[in-house]
Amino acid sequence: MPNKDNEPRRRVYRVRFNFSWFYILLILGIGWLLMNNSGANPQKIEWAEVKEMFAGGDIKEITYVRNTYKGNITVKPDRLSKYADKFGGKVPSSSPHFIFLVSDKFDAEKEFGELNATLPESDQVKIVIENESRAWADILEWLIFPIFLILMWVWMFRGMGKSMGAGPGGAGGGIFNVGKSTGKLADKEKVNVSFKDVAGLYGAKEEVMEIVDFLKNPQKYTALGGKIPKGALLVGPPGTGKTLLAKAVAGEANVPFFSISGSDFVEMFVGVGASRVRDLFRQAKEKAPCIVFIDEIDAVGRARGKNVGFSSNDERENTLNQLLTEMDGFDTNSGVIILAATNRADILDKALMRAGRFDRQIHVELPELKEREEIFQVHMRGLKISKDFDLSFMAQHTPGFSGADIANVCNEAALTAARKNKSEIDKQDFLDAVDRIVGGLERKSSILTPTEKKTTAYHEAGHATVGWLLPYSDPVFKVSLIPRGDALGLTWYLPDERKILSKSYLMDQMCALMGGRVAEEIINGEPATGALNDLERLTRIAYNMIQFYGMGEKTGELSFYDSTGSRGYDLTKPYSEKTAEVMDQEVRDLVDEVHDRTMRILMDNKEGFVRMAKLLLEKEVIFAEDIEKIFGPKVKPADPEAEAEPEQQETTETEVDHE
Repeated sequence: MPNKDNEPRRRVYRVRFNFSWFYILLILGIGWLLMNNSGANPQKIEWAEVKEMFAGGDIKEITYVRNTYKGNITVKPDRLSKYADKFGGKVPSSSPHFIFLVSDKFDAEKEFGELNATLPESDQVKIVIENESRAWADILEWLIFPIFLILMWVWMFRGMGKSMGAGPGGAGGGIFNVGKSTGKLADKEKVNVSFKDVAGLYGAKEEVMEIVDFLKNPQKYTALGGKIPKGALLVGPPGTGKTLLAKAVAGEANVPFFSISGSDFVEMFVGVGASRVRDLFRQAKEKAPCIVFIDEIDAVGRARGKNVGFSSNDERENTLNQLLTEMDGFDTNSGVIILAATNRADILDKALMRAGRFDRQIHVELPELKEREEIFQVHMRGLKISKDFDLSFMAQHTPGFSGADIANVCNEAALTAARKNKSEIDKQDFLDAVDRIVGGLERKSSILTPTEKKTTAYHEAGHATVGWLLPYSDPVFKVSLIPRGDALGLTWYLPDERKILSKSYLMDQMCALMGGRVAEEIINGEPATGALNDLERLTRIAYNMIQFYGMGEKTGELSFYDSTGSRGYDLTKPYSEKTAEVMDQEVRDLVDEVHDRTMRILMDNKEGFVRMAKLLLEKEVIFAEDIEKIFGPKVKPADPEAEAEPEQQETTETEVDHE
């Protein structure tokens, strides 16, 4: 760039020392030494052979080194061929040709003088006696190992400094800055996530948006005497969008935003966690008002006294104590809002959960039908979707899917369409993606014997038949005989999004699970191992009904469910052995009742059940339309309100007529 005198400025290049230069020079030096020593290859001989060579007049020169007791022999050029066999048939081109070693009692002047005296003057050997200078060699022998240790120390701790001593901006701080906070200050230009990118999560998003509004317009709330909340805890299952909400806060808030993981506080060094907590809040106070986001806070916020270890006063508890003090201790923390996320709120310390530290607990639940539609719209923005694609259909067919699951479905559908060389992504691609994610990868190489395939077909037909005929069971969407994952066949249900589960619903669900085992007993006359997963789920539901939901006839309205997690490390049970026997017997009776009821349903509808199994063997995949052709429409539970309405209307008319 020209200056004011229109003269071009000269760029100043600064040469900075790079530690890798040292390694390059070291390698070059070693290579040079090897090349210089690669020319001569002297052979070792004994002193008796040296005497014979003297007598034969083959030696040209001998150089003897007193302090190493070693002699170097140079043979006359015209006599080298005589010793070619000692060099593998090749005549050496450089000297010395031979070396010999003697003891410290060797008298060089006497021995060489006597040997030369036996030779004529023209054939006498030139003798050179000297002391080899080993000053540098001795110095290197003493220094090379300490230098090697120093280099290893520098190299090792430079790497540790980069990984452990990073400052707020991510720059390396060295091993001596290991106690510094590793929290990253969000760059507003790089964070491109806003609340528009967060679909669904209506209640949670409003709560978080209000926190951002607190920081943008504090006078609006403080004018009435209110105080800004000190912290908010995002609680919910994995993949529901807790971290995404935090990214949206970082993108929307016009205040500094620190982000750190709970595991970053805990290290192998004692006191590092507490030091990092102090340093993080020191930086946050300097930039207040600001937001500090701690992801996976359960890594450091686990309830004290329940950590697995030899001592209760361990590093994690010290870190938690420091975190509690910084969030709401003797010193005020005005202007710093703590935002944290976890999917294990039940194991957090009670002192961490109290008001004054986390004033709000924002529950981020699995999305409902309308929320799933919005999430699909967000993740389908960059996809080439066919025009006849029904978005509401996919939202209905993905109950229980989190936002991360829906993102995975959209991506897997695009990959499936590309695998089939399609120009657009259609409905079938999305259904295949759901099958692959839920059921697993299709095992095309799995070969079933005819007997195994028949048993699997009747097993899945038993599930579908019972599920279709029971009113409270979830509707059957598809039955497949294609092996996926660990399963040889699958029956797909579309569960309603219920918040309260009745006893009738749980009983019908258990009957649907028992349908596969009972079908095997009807067809083969004996059970098989294919119902392992069904029986596991059925047993869990049965024990939950008796132990947790208070649905037992003998145990009554008792619940031994531990919602607080306080009995997690208690080895004793909250009930007696007699009560345990009663509960076990009730579960046994309940499962027997489910088995007998399922047997009656399949035997009463055996013709349709067998017809469905044969259709499944023929097509391998059947849908709800095929089942409806066999059994008619899905049986639905009676609506008590619909039945009560005519009675109420009739009574009213009677009263009117009477008047």
